Formats: sequence, C-alpha cells, structure tokens
Amino acid sequence: MDQKMKKVVSVSGGKSSAYILANYPSDYAVFSLVRTDDKDCLYPDKKIRQIVSDKIGKEFIGTLEDDTIIQTILELEQFTGKKIDWVTGETFDEVIYKRGKGQNVYLPQANMRFCTTEMKIKPIAQYCFKKGLPVIMSIGFRANEQRRANSSLKKLNKDGLQHYKFHIGYSKNGRKKWKTLPFRKFDFPLIKDGVFKDNINSYWKNKPVKFAWVNNCVGCMNASALYIRHQYVKNKNKIEWFIKQENKSIKMGMNRTWRIDTLKYEKIVNSFKQMELFDDDFSDCDSGYCGL
Repeated sequence: MDQKMKKVVSVSGGKSSAYILANYPSDYAVFSLVRTDDKDCLYPDKKIRQIVSDKIGKEFIGTLEDDTIIQTILELEQFTGKKIDWVTGETFDEVIYKRGKGQNVYLPQANMRFCTTEMKIKPIAQYCFKKGLPVIMSIGFRANEQRRANSSLKKLNKDGLQHYKFHIGYSKNGRKKWKTLPFRKFDFPLIKDGVFKDNINSYWKNKPVKFAWVNNCVGCMNASALYIRHQYVKNKNKIEWFIKQENKSIKMGMNRTWRIDTLKYEKIVNSFKQMELFDDDFSDCDSGYCGL
C-alpha cells in the first residue's frame, strides 16, 4: 500500500517540519495559513499580502500567528527549491462566529480546540483529498517527542490509517455531501533517525531562512499566562484581537473565556508588568504547542 501512497510534508513554519522538507523526499508540501479579517492585524507589506492572496485564492488581510511565518514559508520554498502549496480554511473570526450560530462568539478552549481542526487539519485534509487518498504524512516530531507521536498514533484505525469526514461534493439541491474516508498514515522521520532539537538548530544556523520565535497562534489558549503577557509585548495588536473576542463573548452572553481557568487575557496583559521577559525564557510547552 505504501508504494502507491503519496508522501505529504505538513509544513508548520517551524524548524522541525522545515528540516523534513529540506532533507527528506516528498511528493507534496502543504502549509495551512491561519487568517483573520481584522484590519488591526493587517500584514504590513502590501506586495506580500497580494502574493499570499494569490497563493490561497482568497483575500489575505493578516494572520494571528507571528507575521514572520509568512516570510518563513516564502524563503523556505526558495531555499529548498521545492513547491509549497498554501491552503487556508475560514478565518478565525468566521470560525468562532459560526460556532456561536452566527449570533455570538463561541471561543475554543483547551478541552475543545476546534480552532486547530477548522484552520489546520480540515484545509490540509481537503488538500490531500484532491491529491488522492490515503497519503503518508510526515510530521515534525523530534526524537524526544515520542509521546506526541504516540498520541497521534492513537487516532489510527485497525487499518493503520486515520479516517476523516470529507466534503466530497454537492447534492442536486445544493447541500454539501460528506463521506468518511481513509485519510493518512503518519510518518515521523525525525524520531526514526534520532534527530533532536539541537541537530535541527545547528542545521538552520546561517541558512537564508528566517523563522518566527514560535509558530502557534500568538494567543493560543493552551499557552501559559506569562507567555501571553510576553506575546502582548511582541504582538500587541494580535493579543488585543484575542481580548476583543473574549470581551464580545462575555458581553453577548456566551460567557466563554479562552482559558478553562477563566483568567481573562485582559487581566493577564495588565499583570506581570514589572517582569522583564525574553524569548529564551519560554519553551514549546509554554506556547501551547499546536503547530501541526
């Protein structure tokens, strides 16, 4: 079966998946872009906005990840000489309003992280559907991240594949048609080959690819409070987007906060002001760890 399956690299914008793209063979590479409609998060370079819009086939206003990730993907394609296909789902704004039945803001939380499903997994799955199912998907878990790999392997059926509900077309009355199909088999080349974080950092040293500090949404609900405060310093406009959505949810009666412990982001950014924090003070765990 494996010989007939296409190999897809899921490029997150981080160094690990980029390392796989640069050093392992694949048939396709795909990057899923998280977007926002909020003009306060406008990507600053008009020319790059147009390039991204052309790649995704939709207007690109901005992302709720660090803006550097746009540069990363563009430079990574140039450096490797490999084509990276850009995909995107609904904007984060659309996702949370849709969950609120279009009348409220329903925020994802750590125990219901539908944002990852809607804006990362679903667009990549539909991309793979068009390329031909099932696929072998290379994931950038490193040699010390076997636990994360095991968590992914638990999603597999008895046939060794993860199955997924795909949009396969439309009925005569215009309704979407769905079907559950075999989607992907996971491949963890960095774990197989014993590649650790220091190996990856060493590889990318002095290479012409700039990487963001982290490649999650800057306001990930799984992130630590200190991390959110630090991101407020680095990406104030984006953390303010998260604050606005939280305040809307509370004002409109849904009363959802990003965090399960109900500690509001507005309170977080007004706390810890006396602390001088640096990027190196944080680990992947602090960031929420989502970049799949």
